[in-house]
Amino acid sequence: MNIEELLKNIQFDYNSPVIITYLLLSVIACILNAITRGRTNKHFFSSYRSSLLNPLTYIRLITHSIGHKDWDHLIHNFLFILLIGPMVEEKYGSVNLIIMLVITSIVIALFNTIFNNYIITGASGNVYMLIVLSSFSNITEGKIPLTLILILIFYIISEVKKSIMEGNKKTYHDGHLIGAICGIIFGFYFL
Repeated sequence: MNIEELLKNIQFDYNSPVIITYLLLSVIACILNAITRGRTNKHFFSSYRSSLLNPLTYIRLITHSIGHKDWDHLIHNFLFILLIGPMVEEKYGSVNLIIMLVITSIVIALFNTIFNNYIITGASGNVYMLIVLSSFSNITEGKIPLTLILILIFYIISEVKKSIMEGNKKTYHDGHLIGAICGIIFGFYFL
């Protein structure tokens, strides 16, 4: 069989529609952000305290998790999302995953708006929700996997340490912790 015949028989599978669509939307947002030199992130793909009369305030509660500062930021987040997301989508279903991603994004944005008022953008809160939620996939009746406990311990220690060392100036660590908490809540809810 030559290469031409081999290529004719290859078919691509849109195996994780929510995760792949999330990636495509984030790539489009990143391209728009580069073209507009940050204006689309400022107006559509970042969350921050703004007038409650502005309809974009409510849209940004969700869309901040689609936007990313730059390509490195997007790639870093989506390496994890593409690794973990399809398994989570298969286990919990596409509709449930959309709901969990949206709720996590809203909770992170509301917490930031009420308590911090940083300008936040990116999918890292959803990354941490997926990491914790994926650990729940191994829970069987009456047994909690040690890997879940270890992930939570390592994760919490790491994020608290980073938050103290950086003082929330480089990364929004509260969003990471909130994402992990959402993952715990969703994990126990779906048990």
